[in-house]
Amino acid sequence: MTEAKDERRPAGELEASVMAALWAAGAPRTPSQVQLSLGTGLARTTVTTILSRLHEKGIVDRRRQGRGYVYFPVQDAHGLTARRMHTELNRDTDRHTVLARFVAQLSEDDERVLRDLLESGEQ
Repeated sequence: MTEAKDERRPAGELEASVMAALWAAGAPRTPSQVQLSLGTGLARTTVTTILSRLHEKGIVDRRRQGRGYVYFPVQDAHGLTARRMHTELNRDTDRHTVLARFVAQLSEDDERVLRDLLESGEQ
């Protein structure tokens, strides 16, 4: 095995880095601009592939600019986390049990926050 293969990044790490760069930019970015902001030595084609996959997942949107695209997040980091939680919840047919176990594993502080949110109807 080559050394590069031994040092593969964990799944999702590149997507998380690209999303962090887009959130930090606060404005639509081209793949080249994202590549520069990452400063990791990733190829522009790799960044373009990651952005395309994020677009296919509905995590980023894009619009034409010149011959290419500029990309921007459709949600902030908190919204994306909530979306992932919903995705996981929807994978199981027994929502009651999943939610019950989720709540049972909350810290006292998190449980209090959840109760307050449910009582206030805040979103």
